[in-house]
Amino acid sequence: MSRNRPRQNGIRAAIAAAAARIMAENGIDNFALAKRKAAKQLGATEKQGLPANEEVEVELRTYLELYRADEHPDRIRGLRRIALSAMRELAEFSPYLTGPVLKGIAGPYAEIELQLFPDSGKDVEIFLLNRNIPFSSADARRYSGDRARSVTQFELEWEGAPVKLSVFDSRDERIALKTTQVGRVMDRAGIPEVSALLDERHA
Repeated sequence: MSRNRPRQNGIRAAIAAAAARIMAENGIDNFALAKRKAAKQLGATEKQGLPANEEVEVELRTYLELYRADEHPDRIRGLRRIALSAMRELAEFSPYLTGPVLKGIAGPYAEIELQLFPDSGKDVEIFLLNRNIPFSSADARRYSGDRARSVTQFELEWEGAPVKLSVFDSRDERIALKTTQVGRVMDRAGIPEVSALLDERHA
């Protein structure tokens, strides 16, 4: 084993812990940004090997359990309630909750991320316009294996919380989606699963 391996592992762990702290304290939900900031703080370089998102996520859960135990569960519960409210209104578009709110690691400024699978992407825009819901839109990419999917995203507010709607083709509902080609499959939960999460937390 290389003599540098323990040192590299130590730096990697330190960056993961620092990135988790940055995400928790600054409300950053972008893992890549948090890791770059943490590496810079520690005087490390990307060549030394940044931790995987999963490593930062473990550290983030630990940090929240240690230092945000009083407030964090209530925040997650509140965001999930708002997510469920939006999902029920958007039920015709087969909505799924994903991202930090589903995982239970959402920071103070986290967006509620919903995936929608309508018969036509225009239907979602018409839904928002008919209800006079202000929104902005942008294009993004998601992946299934090596195949890219073009996604329209709508950003808006729902009951005072920021929400991002990612609109997919209805045929994509049955496939595993990722944010990058090499990333892991995105976890997601439909209306029954989110309802069950709230019932479990309440109990």
